Amino acid sequence: MKADTIKIEAFQIAEAFNIKQLRAEFEVEAYSGTTSELFYTFKEKDRYLYIFDYGVIVFANYTAAEKDKIIQFLKNYATTLVDLDLFEEYKIETDQNIPKYLVKNDFVTVNEINPSVLRIVMLNTGQSVALEYYEVLTDALITSSKVYIQELEQRGKLSISKNNLLKYIGKVLNVKNSIVDNLYILDDPNLVWDNEDLSLLNRNLKTNFDINPRFKDLDYRLRIIEDNLKLFTDVLNVRESSRLEWIVIILIAIEIIIASIYH
Repeated sequence: MKADTIKIEAFQIAEAFNIKQLRAEFEVEAYSGTTSELFYTFKEKDRYLYIFDYGVIVFANYTAAEKDKIIQFLKNYATTLVDLDLFEEYKIETDQNIPKYLVKNDFVTVNEINPSVLRIVMLNTGQSVALEYYEVLTDALITSSKVYIQELEQRGKLSISKNNLLKYIGKVLNVKNSIVDNLYILDDPNLVWDNEDLSLLNRNLKTNFDINPRFKDLDYRLRIIEDNLKLFTDVLNVRESSRLEWIVIILIAIEIIIASIYH
C-alpha cells in the first residue's frame, strides 16, 4: 500500500459492545470517546481504530492478522455476535494540490490526513455497514411475515400455534427495538458542528454511501413490520376471543344438560 493511502475497513461484529467496560480495561487511552464510541490513534504505526456500541469496528491501516487479533479481543465485550459477513471498505488518499476534499465511490482524496478527517471517514463507513446489517434484519422479518400473510389470504386463518405466534411477535419486536434504539447512529458527530470543512466532508460521504435514502427505506420497512405485527396481534386476539366464546358455549351447554338430567 502506498504511504499516502489509508485503507478503511468496517465490520459488523455483534449487536452491541459494552463500551464502558472496554474503555476501562483497554490498555491504551482513547484519543476521544463517549458512552457510545471509542476512537484510538496509533500514530507511530499510522493506524486508527474506531469502535461503536452498536457492534461495529472500523480499522484504518491494519493487516489481516492485526484485525483478527483485535476482533477476537473485542468479542469479549460483545453482546450477541453477528454470524454474517458484513463489511465495508473505503480508502483515503492524500493530494496537497486539491483545496479540500474530493469524494468518490470507493475513496476520498484529501489535502491532509488528520484524526478529525479519519474520524469522519471511518464514522460514515461504519454507519454504512450498520445500515446494511439492519437492512438484512428487516428483509428477513418481512420475508418471514409474507408466509403468514399468504396463508391468511389463501385459508383465511393462521395454522401457527399461539405459542409460536407469540414467539414470532416477540422476535419481531426485539429486532425492531434494537434497530430503533440504534438509529441515533445517523446523527451528525459533534466535531462537524463548528467546522464547515468537516461538515462538507461528512455531507458528501453521507451522499456517497446513500446514508439518508437507505435510512428512509429502513424506516419504511419498519412501518411495514409494525403493520404486520398489528395484523398478527389482531388475528391472535380474534382467535383467542373465539376460543373463549366456544368455551363459554360449551360450559353453558354442559350446565343445561346437567340441569335437565336432575330435573
